[in-house]
Amino acid sequence: MILFLDFDGVLHSEPCYDKAQLFSCLPRLEAMLRDFPEVKIVISSTWRESRSLSELKSFFSHDIGARIIGVTPSWRDIPGIFEVIGYQRHAEIEAWIRNSDMPWQQWIAVDDKPYLYKPFLPNLMKTNSSTGLDEAAIASLRQRLEAAIRK
Repeated sequence: MILFLDFDGVLHSEPCYDKAQLFSCLPRLEAMLRDFPEVKIVISSTWRESRSLSELKSFFSHDIGARIIGVTPSWRDIPGIFEVIGYQRHAEIEAWIRNSDMPWQQWIAVDDKPYLYKPFLPNLMKTNSSTGLDEAAIASLRQRLEAAIRK
C-alpha cells in the first residue's frame, strides 16, 4: 500500500499562519501508521518543489521518515500525462506509479483539494482544509487502510 501525502490542509490547517501549528496533525498520522507497517509514503505536496527528499523526511519521526520512498514528479516534467489524466495531482501520482517498480500496488491519496483529482476517485481521501487530519479523518483513513489491506 502506498500513501500519497499532501501537507497543507492535511498535516496542518491551510492556511497555516502560525509556524508553531505546522505539522500539528503529524503525530496523529504517525501513531496510526505505526499500526500499518506495510504502508509506504510518497510525498505529493507542493513542499516537494522547494525541499529535498531528506529535508521532507526530517519533518517526520525517524521510523516513519524511513518509510518515505519518494516524491511525485511535477506534471510539467512528464510529456502528455496531464492531457491523459486531466487533473494535476492525480496526473503526478499516476506518473509516479507508472515509473515505479511497483505499479500494481494499491494506493490512497490524502489531500484537501479534490479538484486536483478526477471526480469520484475512490483512491482519494479528502480532508477538511481548516482541520487537516483530525480525529475523524484519522478514523476514516484507518478504516480505508484496513479495508484495502484485507483485500
